[in-house]
Amino acid sequence: MTAIGLVLGAALLIVGGTAPAHAAEEGPPTPAPAAAPAMPSPDPARIFAPLAYPMPAGSTRSAGGVPGGAYWQNGADYEIKAAIDPTNRLLSGSEIITYANNSPDALDVLWVQLDQNIYRDGSRGNFVNPQRHAEHTDGDVIESVSIEQDGKSIPVTPVISDARMQVPLPTALEGKGGKIRLKIVWHYTIPGTWGGRTAVSTTRNGDVYEVAQWFPRMAVYDDVRGWDTAPYLGQEFFLDYGDIDYSITVPWNFTVVGSGALLNQAEVLTQTERDRLAQAAKSDERVMIRTEVDIHDPKSHVAQTGTKTWHFRMNNTRDVAFAASPAFLWDAARLNLPPVVVEPGHAPVPRLAMSAYPVEAVGPHQWDRSTAYVKYAIEYFSRRWYPYPWPNAINLGGYGAAMEYPGIVFDGMHDKDPELFWVTAHELGHGWFPMIVGSNERRHAFMDEGFNTFIDTYASDDFNSGEFAPKRDVEFAPATGKPAEDILSVLRDPAAPRLMTPSDLIPESYRHPVTYFKAAYGLKLLREQILGPERFDRAFRRYIAVWAYRHPTPSDFFRLMDSETGEDLSWFWRGWYFNNWGPDYAVKSATPTGEGAAHGLVVTVDNKGWLPLPVTLQVSYTDGTSARLTIPTEAWYLRNEIELTIPGARTPQAVTLDPGHDIPDLNRADNALTLAAPPAQPATPPAH
Repeated sequence: MTAIGLVLGAALLIVGGTAPAHAAEEGPPTPAPAAAPAMPSPDPARIFAPLAYPMPAGSTRSAGGVPGGAYWQNGADYEIKAAIDPTNRLLSGSEIITYANNSPDALDVLWVQLDQNIYRDGSRGNFVNPQRHAEHTDGDVIESVSIEQDGKSIPVTPVISDARMQVPLPTALEGKGGKIRLKIVWHYTIPGTWGGRTAVSTTRNGDVYEVAQWFPRMAVYDDVRGWDTAPYLGQEFFLDYGDIDYSITVPWNFTVVGSGALLNQAEVLTQTERDRLAQAAKSDERVMIRTEVDIHDPKSHVAQTGTKTWHFRMNNTRDVAFAASPAFLWDAARLNLPPVVVEPGHAPVPRLAMSAYPVEAVGPHQWDRSTAYVKYAIEYFSRRWYPYPWPNAINLGGYGAAMEYPGIVFDGMHDKDPELFWVTAHELGHGWFPMIVGSNERRHAFMDEGFNTFIDTYASDDFNSGEFAPKRDVEFAPATGKPAEDILSVLRDPAAPRLMTPSDLIPESYRHPVTYFKAAYGLKLLREQILGPERFDRAFRRYIAVWAYRHPTPSDFFRLMDSETGEDLSWFWRGWYFNNWGPDYAVKSATPTGEGAAHGLVVTVDNKGWLPLPVTLQVSYTDGTSARLTIPTEAWYLRNEIELTIPGARTPQAVTLDPGHDIPDLNRADNALTLAAPPAQPATPPAH
């Protein structure tokens, strides 16, 4: 374990102490606010007991937390053609899904997600979060479903259940590589701003369409649950990977930005726009692709009547989203990443950081800096954790749902200064969690929001020499920017849900404090206090690499971190993830001992908390020097009280636990003990 600070001539001796009585089977009560009754004494036998992870290891998921030799995963490719009717705010589309069943099982039905049905009056999500659904649409209107086989179309009658659709198959789809082509034709009304993640908002130069969760998408069939049909109640997503080819038809004066690469630039962009994009591909500073002058000039478009179809493609992705509007300013700069192939058989293309936004967003403290933030975030996360795989990264300034999709994020046109940086970095960070590492957001939101918020904190520290550091927003350390202080309100709250609580069962009031903040801070504690950056970073990068484009569970993450770091971290997973425990240490006494060379100080430290994090003990001396040592977690295996013998002839002045406030100690009132008054300072002679 990692020592905090230097050990200056200190020796550690652990003595005495008896194991306390066992806590009740369900564990101790969660710490309450400051004046609450004392917790029962920690039970080392319970704290350090072996932990059975929820998902057992086996042939598909190894004991080392990596995909097993028999791991399999199904895949879904999409060919989509859609159009927006702005008069009626209607999106209509048809798609062909090529679904690959790589499981060992034959499938007699397919399950498809219809996320737009959450906006129906009477949807399950409407009952769970009625405040989000004051208005309604008809949801997805499914016009037809058919199996495309041997040049024929075989109609199928689906069964729609809330935001899910079951498709019975005429013949079971064979496992181990069987494929089927499913055609779905549908339409729906795009919600207004009340739609949140997908919405139409009004600006002075026209409506902005932010279109997401817009096409019927395959549910996941996996080795954990078979068909994972958790209903869409307002949490997020769980999807398979594949190649998505999509075309969007819009009025002639709309600009469309979307996930992936635009394949038909010559058909939808003027030569001027294409030249500017080529310039941006060589520039680290933003280049305006569409200016405010262009917005008011019909000739800035390739046509002045009718419609145009924008054709995009994104490979090896779980989703795509897009935005369309006549109001967009559009700028871009290069991403200093290797070019990528966007179409089979074509040459690699350069990659771009982009922003699209209305004139309301313009300003030196607002979206003028957006593309610089995009460029920084993508390059930083790629360098530090795992390379960004897709062609472009786009920040869309619109209604402001603060929502992420592969390759494009939807943020607020009125965001500015640190809030704009923080939200941009956070939403783009979702490119890694859960877009690359495809965890199940519907069930384990902390693996998405928490892991992403964790990497965001270091981005804030690093950007422009800490211009926006520390991260301090609704997602992380909101009160003071000091996580060890701000997390205490969560750890002292008996009602706070545990991190392992299913996503849909976490109340909205706890979503940011627990799913984001506590989950992110847990990883920071692992990295900075328990494992140290070198061991943690190596293991965390390994986790990302082996689960890229796959579906890890919490158990996989726990096992991999145990195995890769060489630590049995079950005590930490149990305390921080399965319970709401915290550390609580006290300096009980400090007594000088011995004479001459044997002179020293005996310090007695009590552990009162159920999460025994490593903690720094500092002895300050009257001569202005100090000594530090780190008490490791193992000190508390068999006892709740230890004695530390610290040799030295200097006169001790004070003993302090966690002097830097590096851990979230639940009660700091007993963390320090003063032994001697500081030496008197000579009086300053009066001025003459």
